[in-house]
Amino acid sequence: MMEVTQTIDDLSPFNHKPFSNVISEIEKLMSQSNRVFLLGAGCSCCAGLPLTSELTKKVLQELDADSLTKTLLLSVEQCFKGSEEATIEDYMSELVDSLAIVQRREGRGASEVTVNIGDKPHGVADLHSALDEIKQKISDCIDQPLDLSIHQQFVRAVHRTLRAGKTGSLKATDYVILNYDTLIEDALALECLSYADGFRGGAMGWWDKEAFNADGMDARVLKIHGSIDWCLVGDATLPRRMHPKNTFKNVDPKEKVLIWPAATKYRETQLDPYAQLMENMRCSLSPSIGSEVVLTICGYSFGDSHINIEIDRALHESDGRLTLLIFTELDEPEGQMNKWFG
Repeated sequence: MMEVTQTIDDLSPFNHKPFSNVISEIEKLMSQSNRVFLLGAGCSCCAGLPLTSELTKKVLQELDADSLTKTLLLSVEQCFKGSEEATIEDYMSELVDSLAIVQRREGRGASEVTVNIGDKPHGVADLHSALDEIKQKISDCIDQPLDLSIHQQFVRAVHRTLRAGKTGSLKATDYVILNYDTLIEDALALECLSYADGFRGGAMGWWDKEAFNADGMDARVLKIHGSIDWCLVGDATLPRRMHPKNTFKNVDPKEKVLIWPAATKYRETQLDPYAQLMENMRCSLSPSIGSEVVLTICGYSFGDSHINIEIDRALHESDGRLTLLIFTELDEPEGQMNKWFG
């Protein structure tokens, strides 16, 4: 008998029964339903980006050994001693929480407006500076030469293959992105697929929630956790889209990279643009009368409670018209998935 060597990326088994029958049914379901894709950090690995755990190590390595930021991060890391799951997002959350405490004390006119991290007191300036540098390092780690080929194949399959032969008005496909990178936006653009991401303009853009309502879009991109090409300029409270390496003499962003760690995301989602993005996500997961929605989840480990809550709510309110399609390495559902399917 000939031994067949199968590579990790070999999808040929899906061309044969019993998998081919399942794939055929999935294709039918997705071609007849409104489609939403929830993409987590695992979806960026194929392009050459690190997982969150790898990103944590990389950021720590990139910081100067004697810098304030590294000193603070290493002190915070010690607070998570014994945890095998803590990441840079958890460390940032710890710093954001400390910053909130200090700002609250300042707002109340307290005489003590510092918090002890490690064995030293730190105030607003230290914490702001550290968070800004961490976000910049994350941006630097993400802003590297990448391989977009798989993302291009993906959007091509979604928008060309599954829609082949379809005529008439089709609802835009929604991409709910939990990553900070711009891989999906870049892949859509390279495939000449129009998309709305909440911004008007071009390489430099400004936030306008009405942009999501534009007619004729192939896709909508919902960057729930911010993006490396979002920033805050001047006294504005809504983001601008500008590459972090772009510099202008008369433009000095007060926050060059607008991203948020996990524990603060729920709080931030009460404000625009996040409130609008979350509302768009809710609407995407709510089938209209006579329609169905397929939510495909890839590269997500269900670590963000506010996202899980929205999915859970949508499942309960959909009257059986929301289908979850989850790609996972697990043989049996665990954790959050076990609550839904166990």
